[in-house]
Amino acid sequence: MRILITNDDGIMSEGIIILARKLSEVGEVHVVAPDIERSATGHAITIRNPLWAKEVKFGNEFFGYAVNGTPADCVKLGIQAILGDKKVDLVLSGVNKGANLGTDVMYSGTVSGALEGAMMEVPSIAISSCSTSNPNFMSATKALVELIKHIDFSNFPKFSAINLNVPAVDYDDLKGFKLTHQSKRRFRDFFEARQDPFGNTYYWMLGEIVEDDRDPQADYHAVEQGYVSVTPITMFHNDPEFMKILKKESFFEH
Repeated sequence: MRILITNDDGIMSEGIIILARKLSEVGEVHVVAPDIERSATGHAITIRNPLWAKEVKFGNEFFGYAVNGTPADCVKLGIQAILGDKKVDLVLSGVNKGANLGTDVMYSGTVSGALEGAMMEVPSIAISSCSTSNPNFMSATKALVELIKHIDFSNFPKFSAINLNVPAVDYDDLKGFKLTHQSKRRFRDFFEARQDPFGNTYYWMLGEIVEDDRDPQADYHAVEQGYVSVTPITMFHNDPEFMKILKKESFFEH
């Protein structure tokens, strides 16, 4: 199995180093990741500036390529240019420091790295350890390896990915794996006006988490209960319920 790994925390982050080294026991690993942290970049790609891919080594050991772009850039560049004719069997994005639940999916560079793989018709998984202050990257990586053992990649739908969120506890303390929905968990944002030393006003975005989704299969409920949240996602944002409402209007052709 040939595996392309990226992230949004940067190629020097502990999460991607642990992930790449552990997955090298499973398959042929290639790392193409941002040169610096690119969190909350969503699915942005670089179209008006050149991309550089620089070799990164630890001692004399080659680790991967650092790219001056986004996670989506890295996946696109890795598959179409760096690996060239070599077929990629799996794209992994992570391990992210912090959860990617609910509306985080819209902003997350980690999730977008996986969705870029999905867009290129490669089975893809985003992996997050659900703590920013004390992530457990090894536990999340072990959970991923266990999940991979139980997935039939020949049945993996085109244009789809898995968003994996792992509680930041030791692997043996995880209660199991649950299939979940992307929840309505979101942030209620507000801006705090501040002044720089020259008297100019600038704004700092702050917010609080809103968790009011009562669906028992909501992603964050599983994590709170100590389970690994496994959420199938797709790059398409169709809303079938809204479509039903609009179809009732005579304005639209049927």
